[in-house]
Amino acid sequence: MAEEFNCAIASYKGSLKKFLVQMAEALDIPTSEPKYNANGDEVGEKALTADGLKEEIACNVGDETLLIIPDSQRLPASLRYWLEGLLDNGINLVLFAVANPRRDVFLRLLEVELSLPSDLEIREVMRKEARRLGLSLSRSQLANLQSQAGRNPMLARKVIRATALGINNKKPEHSQYLDISPIIISGLMALGIVRFIGMGTGNKGLYIVGGVALILAMMFKQIGQVKGARKRLGQ
Repeated sequence: MAEEFNCAIASYKGSLKKFLVQMAEALDIPTSEPKYNANGDEVGEKALTADGLKEEIACNVGDETLLIIPDSQRLPASLRYWLEGLLDNGINLVLFAVANPRRDVFLRLLEVELSLPSDLEIREVMRKEARRLGLSLSRSQLANLQSQAGRNPMLARKVIRATALGINNKKPEHSQYLDISPIIISGLMALGIVRFIGMGTGNKGLYIVGGVALILAMMFKQIGQVKGARKRLGQ
C-alpha cells in the first residue's frame, strides 16, 4: 500500500490547524513559508495559517494520495467541504466513523460496514490491557468481564481499567444484544388461542389460562413500545 500510494493518517481532535499540520507532515508537504521584512528580504520562515495549509495540501495531492481519517464523524463542516474539493482532485479518501452521517462528503463515498471482533479477539485485547496494568485475570474472569464490554475493543479496555481501580460495575455499557420480546409476545398470544378452545368446550380452566395469556401479551406489547435512544455508542 505504501508503495502504491502516498499515505497520510490524521485524526481530528478539536484543533483544525493541528489536524492539517499532521496531514501535511505525513505527506511531506511544507507547513511554513518564507518570512520577509519591510525591505522584502527573507528573514526566516513563518507557519502557514489553516487556510494556507488547506491550499498547500490541495496543490500537492492527486490520484496517488491516500488520506485515512479515523473518527471522521468529528469533522467540522468546513473540513468536510474541503475534503469534497480534494475528491475532485482525484485523491483516495477513507473515512472511519461510528455511523454514516449521510451528508456532504460521506454521500460521495462507498459505505463498507466492518464486522465486529470475535469474542476471542476481545478477550485478547482485555488480556493485553490487564498485562499492561499489571493485573492478573483468569480466563473465567475475562469471560465474565467481557459481558460488560460486548465486542467493543474500547469498552473492553475501559472495563479492565475499571477493574484495576476496584470499580465493579456489572451493568453492560454496550447495546449488542438480541431483543427477544417479540418471541415472548408471540408465544403468549399463541397461548391465548387456548381461551377460545375453552370457550368452545366449556372448559373454564382453559378459558381462564388463555384469557390471562392474552392480557399479558397485550401488556408486554405496550411495554415493548417504550424505546430509548437508538444511537450507537459514540454518536
